[in-house]
Amino acid sequence: MVKRVFSAFLTLLVASSLSAVAFAQADTSAKDSMKDSSKEAKAPEGKKARWEGIVVRSSKDNSTLTVRKRGTSTEKTVAYDSSTQFTSQEHGSKKVNKIDASEIKDGDRVIALGTWDKNGALHASQISKRLTP
Repeated sequence: MVKRVFSAFLTLLVASSLSAVAFAQADTSAKDSMKDSSKEAKAPEGKKARWEGIVVRSSKDNSTLTVRKRGTSTEKTVAYDSSTQFTSQEHGSKKVNKIDASEIKDGDRVIALGTWDKNGALHASQISKRLTP
């Protein structure tokens, strides 16, 4: 009887210590992702910025793209105008092709460079469509 109680106690002790480690790791990764989001949300107006992700919506009328950062649910609006340079490039290639804004579709992977405005939108000076080889 004493052996059964002792083995049950040891099993409970091991299970609780393993679950504590798992919860600690989950909490740390959640805090890390929140730090990344808060940095992006607090980006100062006018500072040079970069946003990379997948185009989820595009509006030719408003000259905007809604881009979701890969691996997250964070979306940012990328605004462009006639001065924005559009390029396409294959991964690892040095060859850069000039393209038109109409060649960027929903589901394309893009990298946008520009500055943040007071509303949290990125005004792009350059948008690069990334091509898969």
